[in-house]
Amino acid sequence: MRDVSDDISALRKRHAEAATYLKVDDLRARKPQLETEASRPDLWDDADRARMVTGELSSVTEDIERYDQLGARIDDAETLAELAKEESDDSVAAEIESSLAELAADFASLELRSLFTGEHDELDAICEVQSGEGGADAQDWANMLLRMYLRWAERKGLDVELDEVSAGSEAGISSATFMVKGRYAYGLLRAEHGVHRLVRMSPFNAQGKRQTAFAALKVTPFLEDVPDIVIDDKDLRIDTYRSSGAGGQHVNVTDSAVRITHLPTGTVASCQNERSQHQNKDRAMQVLKAKLAELERLKRVEELDAIRGVQHSVGFGSQIRSYVLQPYQMVKDLRSEYETGNVEGVLDGDLDPFMEAFLRWQRAESLGSS
Repeated sequence: MRDVSDDISALRKRHAEAATYLKVDDLRARKPQLETEASRPDLWDDADRARMVTGELSSVTEDIERYDQLGARIDDAETLAELAKEESDDSVAAEIESSLAELAADFASLELRSLFTGEHDELDAICEVQSGEGGADAQDWANMLLRMYLRWAERKGLDVELDEVSAGSEAGISSATFMVKGRYAYGLLRAEHGVHRLVRMSPFNAQGKRQTAFAALKVTPFLEDVPDIVIDDKDLRIDTYRSSGAGGQHVNVTDSAVRITHLPTGTVASCQNERSQHQNKDRAMQVLKAKLAELERLKRVEELDAIRGVQHSVGFGSQIRSYVLQPYQMVKDLRSEYETGNVEGVLDGDLDPFMEAFLRWQRAESLGSS
């Protein structure tokens, strides 16, 4: 059996690094405080506060347990390797190698957490798919993107609520709004924010010519409470309409869908998936406030960039990724330069490598400009 002491040492180093980026000491100090607060008999008198406390306690407990379990597994692998070496027992070599490989993979997954540096990375994500230039192909492409992100969320075990879908005039969809719920949903999906370009032989072209189509994904963190966003009723236009599209069995067929437009900014929020017009309106207002909060954040960022003299490309001119189906097959991110020939896998939701590559690229860019 080979000497695995170097492998064990490398895993111990990664475990020590995890203590730093997970802030394990802070978590251990914070946990009893949260447990005390969570055990208060009047906790649920304030439902919003209660959800915040129980949610934080769950996250803190999860991180501590994961860190401790990794340490225990390293200990177990080291003990087994030492016993095998002392007794010259090669029969457990495969078990040890498998254990070390699993630990390395688990650390690789955990280390992604060190790349989450945004203020809202742990939050749920409001996502909007919008078809762009390309006619029927663009509408079909928007529908393909929607499916891709729904499949990705399913793979990750994240919950999805499809709030609104508008059918395309020729094919597919013109737009869709959905929420992805789960820890770090926004931190991951912000890697997908931007314009996505598709190149393929068009099924809508009688000559079978190659067609380029564009669709965009907009990602906003979902803020449960946005206290500093005050909206004047006179700045709102509220429209009701009949629900339609792929909203599932609970989409109403009455005029209960709600679209709210914030007139000063042109920001729109829609919901058709709740059971009543009142519920749809409340949900749309929540989404609208989150969007307006994000607009304010971006405005502050742009003001700071102007002061610093930094120029950024903003909006629909900033294509982030190309998906080429013909004349060859490749998906390439134009920021991180990560690429793969497995187009089918990507369109079926295999997006994690692109998201991780983006986060690593973003960190490198940040370090390079500091």
